[in-house]
Parts: sequence; structure tokens; C-alpha cells
Amino acid sequence: MDRTFWDEADRLLIRYGAGFTPRVIERASGAYVFDHHGTPILDFTSGQMSAILGHAHPDIVTTVSSATASLAHLYSGMLSTPVLELAGRLTATLPPELAKMLLLTTGAEANEAAIKMAKLATGRWEIVSFDRSWHGMTQGAASATFSAGRRGYGPPTPGNLALPAPNAYRSPFRSPDGSHDWETELAYGFALVDQQSAGSLAACLVEPILSSGGIIDLPPGYLRRLKELCDERGMLLILDEAQTGLGRTGTMYAFERDGVTPDILTLSKTLGAGLPVAAVVTTAEVEQTCHDRGFLFYTTHVSDPLAAAVALTVLDVIHRDGLVARASYLGDQLTTRLAALRDGYEVVGDVRGRGLLQGLELVKDKQSRAPADALGQAVTSACLERGLHMNIVQLPGMGGIFRIAPPLTISEDELHTGLDILEASIKAVLDGAAS
Repeated sequence: MDRTFWDEADRLLIRYGAGFTPRVIERASGAYVFDHHGTPILDFTSGQMSAILGHAHPDIVTTVSSATASLAHLYSGMLSTPVLELAGRLTATLPPELAKMLLLTTGAEANEAAIKMAKLATGRWEIVSFDRSWHGMTQGAASATFSAGRRGYGPPTPGNLALPAPNAYRSPFRSPDGSHDWETELAYGFALVDQQSAGSLAACLVEPILSSGGIIDLPPGYLRRLKELCDERGMLLILDEAQTGLGRTGTMYAFERDGVTPDILTLSKTLGAGLPVAAVVTTAEVEQTCHDRGFLFYTTHVSDPLAAAVALTVLDVIHRDGLVARASYLGDQLTTRLAALRDGYEVVGDVRGRGLLQGLELVKDKQSRAPADALGQAVTSACLERGLHMNIVQLPGMGGIFRIAPPLTISEDELHTGLDILEASIKAVLDGAAS
């Protein structure tokens, strides 16, 4: 069956990125997916970094069943109670300035809307994002994405400028004691932005932790200084919390650590817990200006009641089950285990991240920090053979970075089982290479 399946996949499907994981997945439950042989595979990526409640969570199953039977989709100009309830519930979890919500379906769509709002509200058109950014595959979001996918498609949207991502492990900006000098790096980056700008800076769009960029956690204080630099230039700050929002990092939103409120916040992935739900949240002032200037984002699934019902359930479960505190608690254990791997293996160069969104960077050795692409692929395969699904990001000039983002509902035993498999896989690959 496997050979026939993959032959048919080659014949019928458009390939859209990296190769498929070599297992045919039949079902999923909790922290596991199961292939068609019934083999359990521990899911350390929460699907596509989205299923924060695990797979087939009973509350989500009940909500979807109920909503599809009663009110799932409407004409885009109609409004339903779940959408208004979600706006109230979601904004209540945020600083009071963020008071207006637009309900959508995907992260790219949310970032697309946020970019359009920033341009309309400021009357400008230049967007700044990190040089390791990933914000989506639609035109505006893809133009603000610098980590991959820029070549061969013609010119990106004009006015997209790059800011160096503050990668403490690899940054050339160093203080005399060897520590990462992010202040100088950020000042240098904005000096380049100012030099390149045509005088029309509208917004800066960033993730508090760059995920596809290699789990690069913004240093404490960075986000506050970034907001100051934006304010000095009349730019809006857009935070993309597709992966960091709703408890993943041990706080409800990653920006809470820094005490900084963005002008526009985008949410997706975690808001739907694996189903297509996204939102843009902004201030009453930005919303009013955009409305006065004719803001248009009239899509097929805008304000869909099914999406709202799912998001309401996600918020309910997070609050009821204390999942923000749980992510912090389990995140401490994850940090401890990953730090032990870093200290114990020459090929584990760096560990970074927060809560249940952390990264482990593989290198050839700690001194050279040279990328170890073949090692990363071998460890990924060894993990899968042992029943653990891992995702590795490999970008030019960086080692292979494992993105570790299990569901917030994962048990302690499951978390440690996965980490045991990861260590066993690293050891097995190294032992095999040495023999």
C-alpha cells in the first residue's frame, strides 16, 4: 500500500515545499499521530505548530460538530453572535488599547490584512521585517518574508526592507566581553533601513520569537527599543504571534514579557488549535482611520461563525485547564533537558526559546559552529524510526535547528519520552558515523 500511495502522490499532487514525511498518516489523538499501520508517532510540532490542545481534543470535536450542524458559514456581510462574543473575549485577554478584531482564517491572510491596514492608516507603503522572517505565502506577506521563497517569482511588493534578526548565537555584533550587543545591531539595522527608505516607512512586522527563522528569541529589552524606533519614525509595530500566542511561550502572549503593546497584533495557528482560524486585533484609532479611508478586506470566510466558535472553545480550554501556566512549567523542564544535551554533546551548539516553543541547533562542532545539514537530516530520520516526529529548519549560514513545539496538553511523561528519543537518536547517529 505504501508504494502505491507514494506513486499516486507523485502522479497527482503539486509539490509545494520540502519532501513529505515518509509515513501515511491515518488518524491523530492527543500528542500522537498514527500511521496506517497503527504506529504511534509522538508529535513534537503540534501539527504545523498549531494544535496547542493536541489532536482531536474532545471540546473542539464537540464545537465543530455543533457549529457545522447549526451555523458554520454566512454571507460575508452578515454577523453572528459567536463572532461578537469572540471579539469581546479575545480583546479582554489583551491590553485595553487593542480593542478591535477582524476574524479571518489563515496567518498569511491576517498578516496581509495587517499590512494593508498599516499602509492605509499611515498613508505610507514601506514595510520592515527581519532577514529571517516568515509571515506567509500571499503577496504582501511573502514580500515581508526573507527566510525563503523569494526567487523566481518576479518582483516582490515594492518597499519591503530587511532588518538583521538578533541571533545571539551567530551575530557578529559583540560587546567587549563577547556577549551579544543587540543594541548596536538594532541601531545599525535601522540606520540601513533609513538609508534605503524612500521616506515612506509604514510599519515593522516581526515575530517575538522567529520560528521558521530558527527559533530566534528577541533579547529582553529588544522589543521595547524596537517600538521606540518605530514611534520615532511614525511607523506602526505589527506583531505576528501566529506561533507564540495563546500561552505557547509561558505567557498568554509573548509580548507580555517585554511590557510592549503593538499597534496591530496578528494571531492564527494557535487560535484555531489546528483548524483554520486567524484574527487581526488593533486599536480603535487605527481602525477608525482605516474605516474612514475605505479599508477593504472582504473575503469569503471573513467573520465565519464556525471559526469564531472554535476560537471561543480554544480560549475556554486554555483558561479552564490552566494551560498558560502549564506551558511555563513544562517549558522549564524542556529547557533543562535541552541544556543537558547542549552540555553533553559537541554537536549541540545552542538551545533557545521559551515555554513550549524551543529550538536546538546542531553544528559540526562547538568551536566552528559550522552547519551540520547531513547530521540534522539523519537525526530527524532516526527520531521518526523511534516514534518521534521532529521538524528541522535549515537556513543558509545556520546549523540545523530543531523546532520543538509539542501541544500544551502533552503529559510530562510524553514530553520526557520524546526528549529521550531525541537524545537516543543523536547518540545513534553519532555512533554510526564514528563506526
